[in-house]
Amino acid sequence: MSGVTNSKTTDETVRAAVRAERAEQAEILAALRPDQWDAPTLCEGWRVREVVAHTTMPFRQSAGRMLVELVRARGSFNTMADRLARRDAGRMSAADLLALLRANLAHPWTPPGGGATGALSHDVIHGLDITVALGLGRIVPPDRIAMVFAGMAPRNIAFFGADLSGVRLRATDLDWSLGTGSTVTGRAQDLLLVVCGRRLPPGHLDGAAAARFTGRPAPA
Repeated sequence: MSGVTNSKTTDETVRAAVRAERAEQAEILAALRPDQWDAPTLCEGWRVREVVAHTTMPFRQSAGRMLVELVRARGSFNTMADRLARRDAGRMSAADLLALLRANLAHPWTPPGGGATGALSHDVIHGLDITVALGLGRIVPPDRIAMVFAGMAPRNIAFFGADLSGVRLRATDLDWSLGTGSTVTGRAQDLLLVVCGRRLPPGHLDGAAAARFTGRPAPA
């Protein structure tokens, strides 16, 4: 991964970006119609309300409670996250979820081992899951995306399981690239979604291999 460094990024700079990201997302969510809260997102099987239930989960779950839920899920974080998102999305209204987000713009939660940059990544990625899927045209400030990329280690990229073999991702709005092979270009935020294993709607990527990361996967 080249073109992004974080040598001048302080913890407070990242935390300010987290607050700004959450505040901007709250304004977007406040403007959604009821049917949009039930629309699918780029997170497979999750509507907008499940995504927001997931991103606000750390604001209402203690570390101890999360450990209990992880044990119930037999150590699978994805299983735990899916179950809790579905449960809470069914229990809480859109207004409740929005109020929870607004009340926690400066919440200090960080994912285990992720620090403030991990919290920013969590918010930015899931925010894009919503706005890109709904076609809202929101552009996350490139410097915010740069912070997310700068905090990504190879193990973080591997966690998402995206098949990036044989392609070079190159951002058109940020000095960033990843990989070697057939070049796929797009906004940095769209390439972030590619790295995270999402499939984008048509028109977000260019290049001969762009179709690999667009639309739904073909049936097996």
